[in-house]
Amino acid sequence: MIHAFKMQLKPGVVDEYRRRHDEIWPELSALLTEAGIHDYSIFLDEDTLSLFAVLKADENSTRDQLPDHPVMKRWWDHMAPLMEVQADNRPVEIPLPMIFHHA
Repeated sequence: MIHAFKMQLKPGVVDEYRRRHDEIWPELSALLTEAGIHDYSIFLDEDTLSLFAVLKADENSTRDQLPDHPVMKRWWDHMAPLMEVQADNRPVEIPLPMIFHHA
């Protein structure tokens, strides 16, 4: 399964956002892998500060359970000052439907 979505950074935080992802917590990386997520990339539109994310997940992925995991909640709290978030600090994710795929 391929999931694509966009998120929004706040002005002036691109370098910090990149640094935090360059130093991603090993426990978060392990959690994503255990949830069946692989090949996860985030791209930046520098003009709008929009983030475009694409991830591939196994058919039996437990991605929908991640919002309840303490490590995920801690990561969202850590990242909340840098981006648009919901009341629980979960990033605002706008799903992007696939309209073309070449394999």
